[in-house]
Amino acid sequence: MKINKKVLNKIFIGYSFLGPPILGFFVFTLFPVVASFVLAFMEWDIITPAKFVGFDNFIKMINDQDFWYYVYNTFYFVLAIPIDLAAALFLAILVNQKIKAVGIFRTIYFFPVISSGVACALIWKWIYNGDYGILNAFLKYIGVHTPPNWLRDTTWAKPALIIFGLWKGVGYQMLIYLAALQGIPEELYESANIDGASPWQKFWHITLPMLSFANFYLIITGVMGTFQVFSEPYVMTGGGPMGSTTTVVYSIYLNAFQQFKMGYASAISWFLFFIVFTVTMIQWKYAGGKNYYY
Repeated sequence: MKINKKVLNKIFIGYSFLGPPILGFFVFTLFPVVASFVLAFMEWDIITPAKFVGFDNFIKMINDQDFWYYVYNTFYFVLAIPIDLAAALFLAILVNQKIKAVGIFRTIYFFPVISSGVACALIWKWIYNGDYGILNAFLKYIGVHTPPNWLRDTTWAKPALIIFGLWKGVGYQMLIYLAALQGIPEELYESANIDGASPWQKFWHITLPMLSFANFYLIITGVMGTFQVFSEPYVMTGGGPMGSTTTVVYSIYLNAFQQFKMGYASAISWFLFFIVFTVTMIQWKYAGGKNYYY
């Protein structure tokens, strides 16, 4: 059976559109994943030939006290997610009110999300500066005589990065909550008003349960994203002071591209994948089915 030229041209055009993304997937995603898995069992410094070492990289990782400190730092950032979600929900409720110029406030809150992360981090690094930063200048103005040196103090460095992350990302979470709030049937609130429910009762028994799917989505994506925090410590603190803001992903960068321990960095990468996958599956199992759909 002959295939006419027109059909062949359509097939060629179709594959020409599919080709680049498929090639990009193999070159930039699949190949690096497979290579990192192989390298996790190797000792390789880029210059000398790779040497098979079995599970030595994983054993070294388990016995590395610095590594577990970086894991603690990462979980510290993860535990700040409820604060982010509470702030986002509060803002979403505010901008969901029928008031004048509400669109301006929505834009203002969302603007940091679409701004360059590195540029914003540099601005906040200046804000946090202990000598001439605007934050400490304000604290001194209101009577705080010895404000903290935010990014150079092991006590305050992580909270400082969390505050920056809250400012940078709360607009996106607010937008998700806003969409969910506007999807709640108005009849539910009307029925509650007839029954004499207070604003708090309406929030607790109507709003919050109907936001369960948005909560689930934001918690899942928030945990996955926070486990991969990199740009904030890289730009603002360099992982310091004394490693207090070094996360697992930042330690992967240090081992791979500064110390050239590619095998060890790959082993840490697969450990991180296992942790993120496990936490996500636990969340999906215990919270995935407890959602309201409307």
